[in-house]
Amino acid sequence: MEALSPVRHPDDPPLEVSSVIAAVDLGSNSFHMVVARDEHGQFKVIDRIREMVRLGAGLNASGKISEDAQVRAIECLQRFGQRMQEMHADSVRVVGTNTFRRAKNSSEFIQRAEEALGHPIQVISGVEEARLIYHGTIHSVTGPPGKWLVIDIGGGSTEIIIGEKSRPILMESVQMGCVGMSQKFFEQGSLDKKRFKKALVEAKLQLRPIIASVKNLGWDYAVGTAGTIRTIDQLMRECELSDRGITYRGIGGLITELQAAKSMEHVQFDSLARERKPVFAGGLVVLKAIFSELEIEEMTASEGGLREGLLYDLEGRIHHHDTRDRTVLSLMRRYHVDSEHSARIKTTALRLLEKVSNVLKIDKDLAYPFLIWAADLHEIGLDISHSRYHRHGAYILSNGDLPGFSWNEQRLLACLVGNHRRKISMELVDQLPARWQNQAMYMIVILRLAALINRDRVPKKLPPVKVRKSAGCAEIVLAQKWLQKHPLTVAELMQEESFLEVLGVNMRIGGVDC
Repeated sequence: MEALSPVRHPDDPPLEVSSVIAAVDLGSNSFHMVVARDEHGQFKVIDRIREMVRLGAGLNASGKISEDAQVRAIECLQRFGQRMQEMHADSVRVVGTNTFRRAKNSSEFIQRAEEALGHPIQVISGVEEARLIYHGTIHSVTGPPGKWLVIDIGGGSTEIIIGEKSRPILMESVQMGCVGMSQKFFEQGSLDKKRFKKALVEAKLQLRPIIASVKNLGWDYAVGTAGTIRTIDQLMRECELSDRGITYRGIGGLITELQAAKSMEHVQFDSLARERKPVFAGGLVVLKAIFSELEIEEMTASEGGLREGLLYDLEGRIHHHDTRDRTVLSLMRRYHVDSEHSARIKTTALRLLEKVSNVLKIDKDLAYPFLIWAADLHEIGLDISHSRYHRHGAYILSNGDLPGFSWNEQRLLACLVGNHRRKISMELVDQLPARWQNQAMYMIVILRLAALINRDRVPKKLPPVKVRKSAGCAEIVLAQKWLQKHPLTVAELMQEESFLEVLGVNMRIGGVDC
């Protein structure tokens, strides 16, 4: 198996990326931004902003983000955008989590949010969120060797990860967070015992499907992260419930304190910020359920988490240690890809891209990596069936957990693989963000031609090609002399003409000596 090609073209000059990078976490409860300077592989935080937006609380009965919640979010993002307006796109990564995954009007909201922020927003899966949380946590806490259990209670979901050193082994995301639990069981801040009892039962039910697998793996050290857990850790000391982190007994003591207050408005703790009060009880119950079901004795709180994981992941991309490359290589091995054949298609596709990009407005920073990854993965569906294998490959890429890739990046990869042969599915194109749709169509043409030229799986030179714009369409002209030596390819290219019409591409077979 050959190593993956670098995602940037060999002739491109090295990227001059600022040592200052930023990560933005658009959570269901809070929006966070951290700006840091990379100093010899270590991050020095130079700015940190957090705003309690409670986007998840704005999800209405129809599953849409309310206008009020959108306004709160947009105003916050405008302030974040002002801080990052001079930063290069390659130095910023912005991710949306649970509420972005669930909201039925997420696409429309993202368009408004991106305009306010000035940077693209990537919606990530729960498992990808868990991976980033783990990497951010292990870089932020000093602990013993062995397996670590990492817990993150967010606004809309709870991530549970077991890993050893830098490798996460198990990553789970449970659709339960402090916002949803507080809304459901502690409406208007009421804190009576019956509500806590019902909430605890519900939390344990949500955890039940994953408890056995987590306990079977086991762990040596438990760490918690995110606002709910850090607040609980501070309250352990403030209320003199524990001097060694978070304990099950200490959690019980906090719940007793809340029940005695009867209402959240009567709760007065120095360590409990006013804006966290409405969602605190729900998060506390979730943590109690986790301690109870996993029989955790004590837990250390970490200052690092998702945002820090984003910073380390972004640093890897800048220095060409991209998690996505490792994911693609893993998929190639898992689905027994013919790496020599994929390398030929990759080479052909990149050469075609050079010719096409001289005529058409192609975003080469987007096209290069995705053409490489699509060429490497275009045949993964063969492990399922030869019939419609391109569609099987698209399904795997759309629905699998692909570390490092956002949802839209997975959709783009699936669109290219699913459209590299036979009839073109515009449905796959239409699922992409508007800014990528034209780019995707150009990439589809390039990948299809590369696959077709190499269909006999024999090394050959790229035929001379001319590309020009004509009457609003892209016109591709292949050289007559080359085609005379490859009559079977001519027949396939003639079929391809009709397939490409849906993309607004005209392809002329021969007729001109290029």
